[in-house]
Amino acid sequence: MLSQTEENYLKAVYKIAESDSGSVSTNAIAKSMKTSAASVTDMIKRLSEKNYIDYKKYYGVELTELGKSAATLLIRKHRLWETFLVNELKFSWEEVHPIAEQLEHIQSEKLIERLDLYLGYPKFDPHGDPIPSTDGKFTIRSQTALSDMEVGDHGHVIGVKIHDTPFLMHLNEIGIRINTPVEIIGKQEYDQSTTVIIDKAKQVLLSEKVATKILLKKI
Repeated sequence: MLSQTEENYLKAVYKIAESDSGSVSTNAIAKSMKTSAASVTDMIKRLSEKNYIDYKKYYGVELTELGKSAATLLIRKHRLWETFLVNELKFSWEEVHPIAEQLEHIQSEKLIERLDLYLGYPKFDPHGDPIPSTDGKFTIRSQTALSDMEVGDHGHVIGVKIHDTPFLMHLNEIGIRINTPVEIIGKQEYDQSTTVIIDKAKQVLLSEKVATKILLKKI
């Protein structure tokens, strides 16, 4: 059985590899885990001995099939718990990430399968991220960053790229949530900001920093 810390390292490697592709450097892991390079080296050795990762000096870290399976299961549990917290306990989407970080380490497979059944086998969590199935498959769908939409385009929000509380609270303040209709009515060449109509009523100017992190399904 893996410790919570070991699981967190596997998830960190998985997510870094997902965004950067290829091998993951020890420095990238240290930054993600907010720890020292020496601590990362020790953990890499431990996980390598357990066959969860492959490590080649100067080339970085890659998850083995066993490691990918463990990381995917952790992500599945995390996103199911987020869905439960929002749908059933009425937490807001900016509150649930740190709580799910604790709940994802519960080991009972039966509990997670019951949770999935109770929720009706959801495909996506409250932030729009795909929830892996029992066999580790993710549902893929077409999505476009709001910043890449053109003037005149319409869509609705289906996800966000980050789950930081300040970012999600900012979206709450301007009225953007999952399924919110958005129309692009202007783009500024100078600073790449985007003017949108939210929910067919409210006009808002979004900075490039915000617009790049909102994912839409074009209509």
